[in-house]
Amino acid sequence: MRYSGQKEEWMRGGRTVETVKEALPARGAIRTWPSDDRPREKLLRRGPSNLSDAELLAILLRTGSGADSALDISRGLLEREGDLLSVARRNPRELMRLRGIGPAKAVELAAAFEVGRRLQAQTGRQHAVVRTPDDVAAVMIPRLRDLAHEVFIVIALDSANRIVAEVELTIGTLNASIVHPREVFKTAIDHLAASIIVVHNHPSGNPEPSPEDVTITRQLAEAGRLLAIPLHDHLIIGGNRSTSLAERGLV
Repeated sequence: MRYSGQKEEWMRGGRTVETVKEALPARGAIRTWPSDDRPREKLLRRGPSNLSDAELLAILLRTGSGADSALDISRGLLEREGDLLSVARRNPRELMRLRGIGPAKAVELAAAFEVGRRLQAQTGRQHAVVRTPDDVAAVMIPRLRDLAHEVFIVIALDSANRIVAEVELTIGTLNASIVHPREVFKTAIDHLAASIIVVHNHPSGNPEPSPEDVTITRQLAEAGRLLAIPLHDHLIIGGNRSTSLAERGLV
């Protein structure tokens, strides 16, 4: 499916996660270690790609808690969650339930993971023109795949199909997000959009549309026709997969 203009339709057309055991064994406060073993000094000397996941997390955590060093906490975090991706999916409140993670550390971790998502999303947006559902998925999957709640995003396009704005309109619960056509097209008008694409995620990882997804898509498509701001697609992101409702003939 190819996207070819405001007045036309969509047409068909790292690194391996290291094991926790790679991290150095705990030996008290990191500042007491030999300088060659300290994660910060190691990063400066050898570069970030040469650090284990636990060492990188320890740098973000900065300090330990009680008798545990920052690296002890990082290793425990990875052991409990299984891998770095699972840690990144945790929101701050969930992180705070884990041993050694207080509000400050939880916020710092959440912020670092969000920066990573946004950087990856921006990398996929280097060519700001979107022509196919795959172009949109490349931008949105890194941003939405790890979230434990639904997010509904309006992408405003100009007449050349360039992305003008990406507006996060609603944040839902674990499995539900409510959106109204009035809010969607107010966003489009505010950003002088010639057309729009809407995107939301399914935290379950299954990108198949629900009956509610189909209903809101048809409502938005009809509203877009009335306002002469066409809805070109509704993408659903589930994990690393996506579904285009335009490709399903529902737009």
